[in-house]
Amino acid sequence: MTGKPDTPPTAVDPTAIDPTAIEATNTTMAIRFRNFVIAVVAIVLSTAIFLGLKTETAPGLLNAMAEASVPYEQALTNGKPTFMEFYANWCTSCQAMAPDLEELKQQYGDRVNFVMLNVDNSKWLPEILAYRVDGIPHFVFLDAQGEAIAQAIGEQPRPILDANLVALAAGSPLPYAQTTGQTSAFSAPVRPDASQTDPRSHGSQVKG
Repeated sequence: MTGKPDTPPTAVDPTAIDPTAIEATNTTMAIRFRNFVIAVVAIVLSTAIFLGLKTETAPGLLNAMAEASVPYEQALTNGKPTFMEFYANWCTSCQAMAPDLEELKQQYGDRVNFVMLNVDNSKWLPEILAYRVDGIPHFVFLDAQGEAIAQAIGEQPRPILDANLVALAAGSPLPYAQTTGQTSAFSAPVRPDASQTDPRSHGSQVKG
């Protein structure tokens, strides 16, 4: 039986490759690479913008709240109870609580004075010493006569502040008279001597 001779493989002519197909493949790869780069850049920019806004928004909100707060001297004489915060723009705990405090002010601001004293302002040094502020945020609750009746130090859960403000506005005993949370450390420029008298005429001792 006679077999047919093997047919040698046909050589591929390099010049026969369709240049259009090669160009289409290269274009597709370029588009995919470009889209990948755009996606990565978008993620990086979004993250940078978010972090930038977060960094600027918190201190900005604190500044706006301080500017809109009731002046300290006015709060002592207008016949309303007062919720007073010692704060600083660099205080992360103060920044974290700012949105809740702003909402609480909108809720109780017609019945309670909201006062903010910046510990970086030497004007408030007598009050800082009088209330023994060594960590912020430091909150002091004053009755309608300007007398300190309770304090809260550090980050506070909103329900606790809410309950205290309800009682403060009503002239009732505060349910949470002494509470402590996370603080940002703070040291006053000077400390009072043992013989130093109270710089506030209405009394500085916080009653628990």
